[in-house]
Amino acid sequence: MKINFNKLFLIVLFTMGLCLASCTKDQAPGVKVYAWTNSGRHSNIDSLTAQYAKLKSHGIIGICNGAGDNPEMIAMAAKAAHANGMEYHAWHVTMRKQDADSTWYAVNRNGDSAYDVQAYVPRYKFLCPNKDEVYNYLVEIYTKIAEIPEVDYVHFDFIRFPDVILPRGLWEKYGLVMDEEYPVADYCYCDACVNGFKETSGIDIRAYDDPSTCQEWKQYRYDLITNLVNRLTDVIHAQGKKVSAAVFPGPELAKALVRQEWNKWNVDAFFPMNYNDFYLEGADWLRDITKEEVEAVAGKAPVYSGLFICRDWENKADIKDPEGHGLLPSEMEEAIDGSMESGASGICLFTPGRMTDAHWAVFDKAIRKKRN
Repeated sequence: MKINFNKLFLIVLFTMGLCLASCTKDQAPGVKVYAWTNSGRHSNIDSLTAQYAKLKSHGIIGICNGAGDNPEMIAMAAKAAHANGMEYHAWHVTMRKQDADSTWYAVNRNGDSAYDVQAYVPRYKFLCPNKDEVYNYLVEIYTKIAEIPEVDYVHFDFIRFPDVILPRGLWEKYGLVMDEEYPVADYCYCDACVNGFKETSGIDIRAYDDPSTCQEWKQYRYDLITNLVNRLTDVIHAQGKKVSAAVFPGPELAKALVRQEWNKWNVDAFFPMNYNDFYLEGADWLRDITKEEVEAVAGKAPVYSGLFICRDWENKADIKDPEGHGLLPSEMEEAIDGSMESGASGICLFTPGRMTDAHWAVFDKAIRKKRN
């Protein structure tokens, strides 16, 4: 049989090209990627499994999914994640509650309970972290979540005070100039907090001319949140589960805005919400803020840099609400590079549902590129 070597060479070359393209596409990402999601319209295991399979094809290894307190929904979503070889973090709003006992809520400097009067929006009904009743209430919730066999991590969110100062990018939305700590958004001045602070410091904060200048009072409230986080973490660890937390950037910025000194928390993973547009910053900001975060944690737990995505990116300039802003496709690589080169263990997308085909195209390459 006569062999056409020219034709054979072309076949071999074509086959090698296909293999190379396949290997590039299937190459394991060098970046660990998580995503914040909620079950939404996916009300059955097949639908969720298919949704997560698409995310897994883009290199996402873990899901921080919001399914409230519903054990069946949490278990179903966790099973869907595990079916795709993904971690499952049960994402849960901690301190912002709409229907708890009315006596458990934080009180602002004006003396108004967050149950009756809310800063910014009606949903800003925050509990006080300094009440035994609140702690016991949260222990009950988190014990039930941790007892669900399929859950890998419990994921804290809104485990903080209300924003005493909003991120700069939100000022115009709410018609505010937040150049100082205003009484309406300054928490908590309930009897338990005021008396507890006086016992430890000797200072009656209600008699203080300008409480915002009292560093001891700020530290006292940082510590209230830290102590609550660490006590709840101990409870969850005792159930054999891990804890992750969505936190504000920083932690210096987080302390100033929402009283989160989160580098002192004993959780197993940090997910700082590095949403640059909220702070009127570009994608280059991710490099500096992630560096601060990684250095603050000092190796005690991994840091996954949270990226906020602009869904309608082609019309971003015309979108007035900053919560409709976020990273453009052209900014994705810089955001990922800045986070990873500053020491992040990975990234987390808010949310994959906001990712367009243009975002995914840049993202897929960026998470697979070689880095030193």
